[in-house]
Amino acid sequence: MTTRELALKVLQILEQGEKKSGTVLHELLERSTLGRNDRALATELVNGVLRRRLTLDAVIGRLCHHRYEKTATVLKNILRIGAYQLIFLDRIPGWAAVSEAVSLARRYKGERMAKLVNAVLRNISPESVLPQNLPEQTGETGGLAVASSHPEWLVEHWLKHYGKEKTASMLAYDNRTPLTGFRINTLKTTPEHFLAPGASPDRPAVIPCNPGMFFLTAEFGFFETAIKHGLLTVQNPTQGLACLLCSPPPESTVLDLCAAPGGKSTFLGELMQNRGEIIAIDRYAQKLEKLTSHAGELGITIIAAVAADARSFLPEKKPGFILLDAPCTGSGVLARRAELRWKISPELIAELALLQAELLDHAASLLETEGVLVYSTCSIEPEENEQQIEAFLARHPEFSRDCSSGMLPEPFASKTALDGSMLTLPGEYPGFDGGFAQRLKKNAP
Repeated sequence: MTTRELALKVLQILEQGEKKSGTVLHELLERSTLGRNDRALATELVNGVLRRRLTLDAVIGRLCHHRYEKTATVLKNILRIGAYQLIFLDRIPGWAAVSEAVSLARRYKGERMAKLVNAVLRNISPESVLPQNLPEQTGETGGLAVASSHPEWLVEHWLKHYGKEKTASMLAYDNRTPLTGFRINTLKTTPEHFLAPGASPDRPAVIPCNPGMFFLTAEFGFFETAIKHGLLTVQNPTQGLACLLCSPPPESTVLDLCAAPGGKSTFLGELMQNRGEIIAIDRYAQKLEKLTSHAGELGITIIAAVAADARSFLPEKKPGFILLDAPCTGSGVLARRAELRWKISPELIAELALLQAELLDHAASLLETEGVLVYSTCSIEPEENEQQIEAFLARHPEFSRDCSSGMLPEPFASKTALDGSMLTLPGEYPGFDGGFAQRLKKNAP
């Protein structure tokens, strides 16, 4: 199977079901015989087409002489793969992109469609996405949505809440290939030792982060051995901020609701110096097996993984700390989850807000008096974050916002000083995803 055909198969599978792009891509790559460079290209093609779909469709649709929206899905994806290379990948010769697309079209749809693909792609170049060459849209947001390849309703939503400058920055960040974040396991090493110059002569370039136990890199493969040895965990630094805000001391009892895949549970274990108790809850036992396995690699023994519904689970004793990393739209991680922007909708936000409220209410009943509840999401939508907290406090007068910054370093600690909350927008700090966290305190039973 060629690189481009593998990318096509991934895109076709994603059209049919609910699997994540990363999961499907990993499964097909594992079964392929592609070399390292071809695997990287397949990954780039899949993620690039998913991110740039709206822009690509606007360019292709303008050149198609029949109704593009009625075109077979497989032919659309062949055209998208070809157009993405011609517009966004200057290292790929144009003739190669066209020739491979024509071959795929011939194989899947016959000679007539192969000729159509050839005719369309030969008229596409990087200049095709210049504003004057894109189809005219109604209103400013329509043009911005097509140019940035985001749903128009989401662009309008962000403009309303964040203004032009921040929205433009987030749209641009979402379309870049994200760096991989790693967390250094302080139970086994230190950031100073692991990142010391000369510690590994062939190590690829890394970007140290604040918090200091995190770093970012464009190269994942080099660090796989360190992951297996329990020195590292894959985690974007934004995801770690909620744990630092929670900051349970050693010997604490912590309940981590919605714990899978386990990045936050294991970070809490490291922050607690592997002393105390962490109860990690998730509905799916298979996900918890991965959590338990990686905790073992990290040398963490205080995590008890329990398969249960977080809306009804009852611990044996009330914990002093609860972390609720709630199911959300994931609008803060659209760069990393390339297909997610096409699945989010106003209806989904409303649906998830109801689930988040239910989880918060149950968490409130489980926490001991004077205990700390940290609510977090990887969303930047106010309905899932600030508005969710306002509604919760109205229902629960026994809770208040806790302005403690926990173990957060600057500049993040200052963000929590007013009301104990912290919103990080995508790309606000280099390589950081978007996310939200709120620290709350229970003042009465």
